[in-house]
Amino acid sequence: MTTTSPTKIPSSPAATPPPAPTAKGRGRLKIGAGQQMKGGPYTYLALIVVGLGSLFPLYWTLVAASHDQQRVLDSPPPFIPGGRLWSNLEAAWEQANLGKAIVNSIIVSTSITAATLFFCTLAGYAFAKMRFRGRGALMTAVIATLTIPPQLSVVPLFMMMSDIGWGGQLESVIFPTLVGAFGVFFMRQYLIEALPYELIEAAKVDGASNLRIVWAVVLPVARPAMMVLGMLTFVQAWNDFFWPFLALTQENPTLQVALGQLSASYTPDQSIVMAGALISTLPLLLVFVIFGKQIVGGIMAGAVKG
Repeated sequence: MTTTSPTKIPSSPAATPPPAPTAKGRGRLKIGAGQQMKGGPYTYLALIVVGLGSLFPLYWTLVAASHDQQRVLDSPPPFIPGGRLWSNLEAAWEQANLGKAIVNSIIVSTSITAATLFFCTLAGYAFAKMRFRGRGALMTAVIATLTIPPQLSVVPLFMMMSDIGWGGQLESVIFPTLVGAFGVFFMRQYLIEALPYELIEAAKVDGASNLRIVWAVVLPVARPAMMVLGMLTFVQAWNDFFWPFLALTQENPTLQVALGQLSASYTPDQSIVMAGALISTLPLLLVFVIFGKQIVGGIMAGAVKG
């Protein structure tokens, strides 16, 4: 009698147990979607060191502004605030006429920021989503202006402002910087990724005009990038010294020009200069405290695509 051996049924791939992890791949960390990496103690230590290093210049300004000239120049210098802060702030305020200078800086920085956001958003939308002849060549010309040093335009710009009659006036600082090539390029790159053509076509089907599309579609989409560009523009306009120093007079200065007057003497008082620098820094800190959440949200929105 012949015996038949039982047929061996091959196991399905699903039933096959997964191979044991090797020593080489055992230490790898796989992060899935929606999971967050947890920082170790060295990560927090590095963040603390970087944070303290970033805050040290502001702290040193506060320390130097709260001592007298002799104590600031001592070796080693002081590292603990003193008791002359308010007197130095008052002296800097009176010597440089910082009240008028702050008002002028607010007018200049706010005007430049508002105009830059408006014109750069419109230009960025046109270069990103509108089709017209010569668009590529025109955008290349705009980017090429970034390679031109600003010092080359100082003499003709100064002569132009004098011919118009704006010499020594705030208009001579505001109007030459109402729009910038960087802002146009920044908004164009953002709107290329963030603004789909389908939204524009849907608005056109509904009968919206170009201005209505910009107001109802483009501006809400571009808001995160506008917050970032607005912060960068405001800080740059607030800290600008070279052109306002040439265009304005000592009787009608911006804040940075007024601070330059504090250190213009043969032996400037460093404690008073630092007090003026502390006054000029406080408005920027206030702006960041008020709009910091929107600015960080705009940066994150620009970093995440899709």
